[in-house]
Amino acid sequence: MRTVRDAAFDVLRLHGLTTLFANPGSTEVALLSDLPDDLDFVLALHEGSVVGAATGWALARREPALVLLHTTAGLGNAVGALATARENRAPLVVLVGQQDRRHLAQEPFLAGRLAGLAGDYPVRVETPVRAQDVPGAIGRAAHAARVGRGPALVVVPMDDWAQPADGLPVPAPSTLRQATGVDTGAVREVAALLDAAASPALVVGAGADDAATWRALTALAERLRCPVWQEPFGARAGFPQDHPLFAGHLPAERGRLRAALAPHDLVLAVGAPVLRQNLYEDGPLAGDGTRLAVVTDDPAEAQRAPVELAVVAPLPAFCGELAAGVRDRSGAPMPVLGRPAAPRPPREGEELRAAQVLAALAERLPAHTVLVEETPSSRPDLHALVPARQPLGFLSAAQGGLGFALPAAIGIRMAAPERPVVAVVGDGSSLYQIQSLWTAAHYGVGALFVVLANGRYAVMDQLADRHGGKPPWPAFEEVSVCGLARSLGCPARRVTGWSALLAELDTLLPDLAHRTAPLLLEVAVRPDRPLAPGARAAPGSRPALDSRPAPEELA
Repeated sequence: MRTVRDAAFDVLRLHGLTTLFANPGSTEVALLSDLPDDLDFVLALHEGSVVGAATGWALARREPALVLLHTTAGLGNAVGALATARENRAPLVVLVGQQDRRHLAQEPFLAGRLAGLAGDYPVRVETPVRAQDVPGAIGRAAHAARVGRGPALVVVPMDDWAQPADGLPVPAPSTLRQATGVDTGAVREVAALLDAAASPALVVGAGADDAATWRALTALAERLRCPVWQEPFGARAGFPQDHPLFAGHLPAERGRLRAALAPHDLVLAVGAPVLRQNLYEDGPLAGDGTRLAVVTDDPAEAQRAPVELAVVAPLPAFCGELAAGVRDRSGAPMPVLGRPAAPRPPREGEELRAAQVLAALAERLPAHTVLVEETPSSRPDLHALVPARQPLGFLSAAQGGLGFALPAAIGIRMAAPERPVVAVVGDGSSLYQIQSLWTAAHYGVGALFVVLANGRYAVMDQLADRHGGKPPWPAFEEVSVCGLARSLGCPARRVTGWSALLAELDTLLPDLAHRTAPLLLEVAVRPDRPLAPGARAAPGSRPALDSRPAPEELA
């Protein structure tokens, strides 16, 4: 007898969903026992690690990843990570176990009220009406995940897998194609805005992070001779950050933002929400003389943009035609854009600072490294010092929640073993998904985890200092991230000085692409000195590497 389980496996194979990330429970055993040899199972020890690793896998492959969660407890534990996957535009097909269909009405032990548990972060949630509808629901979830670029959930009662499959065609297309053509009228309209501007600027974001869009935007910027800014809180790089026209990362505070954009009479955002903010401040995003427009492939991003013109289009093709259609200004002088200088090395016996560690990394990282970031108090320094030089060169949690970097780095390295992967993480951040290191160790995932350890939630201390108050939370200097890593089977070393750091990096980084085992370096750094209450960096300035960045850039 051909079962629903058999039919579901065929649908998974059809969509390339043959690697299963999971932390299963009793409601998933019927699916997993005697798993076919062509399906790979990846165990993580917490659902946040499951979804985080699958998110990295999906982003690296640009295809949906398959996740299995255990009823209420599993889905509940994973909600934060699912929200991050949605904000990071990661396509996931998520199977959620449920109690036996035959007594669900009586709400037995482990029965879950699952349909709304993840809120509106999933792009689709379906509970099949019959067991025989499960394969079709999985097919529809695969398409929804691709089109909606987020997690699509299918809730499956545990007895459904053993039911006989029906002989009807699966009610989901084997292949779904979306048109990728470009409206030439929209291209001309955006080109006319750019041509009319005396001093245009581009703002790029995560949606532009692919090789074809990078090439098109590089051609566009060079024809316009205009600076290119990275969006505030960008989760991925939308432009080669070692290019002479890259101007840096925009501040996420309105006064400084207006000052940075004041020289420009037109700002075109590409693949980015229009000037995303964090802490609220009165006033417009840009000055009175600055017009705003956006080109994006995300309809919701376009619909909420406070702009004169919004265009929804496939970015590689649109940007390519736009680059060819604008007035060529490449004969004009190249703008002179300042670059932040690296901090001086520490003096003999002086404690390391995070910026010094990041500068040492930047000098040695191979150009094709994927750097995954989760160090809130040091992120401005990381942006200033470590440029993304290839697509997917930088990745962080677009949603802002902690617990993303460690498992995401593991998933990326598993999906793209030819690329070196380094996660730069604060010690406080690492504790949110420290369990993921077991997965890295068990499956031989050769990622490097650099933990900047100052024994506290430094970003929270800085925000409290900004408000002129004393934080009630304690430091946690007694926590050994290195010891935790070793207890999970992950090799780890603690680094406490400049010469030891350089020796580690000089040994590790040249061979990083060929590693077959993880390594965690816990690097002891001193907390940066607090920012004086009310202090701000100079309007429009780059982060000063020997002073505290404004807390708006940190939270």
